[in-house]
Amino acid sequence: MLNIKIVSWSLGLFAATSFVLCVIYGLIVPPNLHGAAFLEAALPAFKWLTFGGFCLGMLESFLYGVYAGLVFVPIYNFFSRRWDALARL
Repeated sequence: MLNIKIVSWSLGLFAATSFVLCVIYGLIVPPNLHGAAFLEAALPAFKWLTFGGFCLGMLESFLYGVYAGLVFVPIYNFFSRRWDALARL
């Protein structure tokens, strides 16, 4: 059984960290090699290279990760219980 708080926080922090690494990568490589357009398309109201956009993008990334945990854990736990009960028969 998975703990929803642990998984949600873990996925939220993973997504926020991944966002920061993507921004750092985008600052290092030439503009034609990074995904600023993808980030602007995937994250509502995100604007490349603005402080407000960076904070909003990191928050949105974190919330997407939390959402994934909130959806995934109950589904996983449901099937885990169900298949565990079937395996005991």
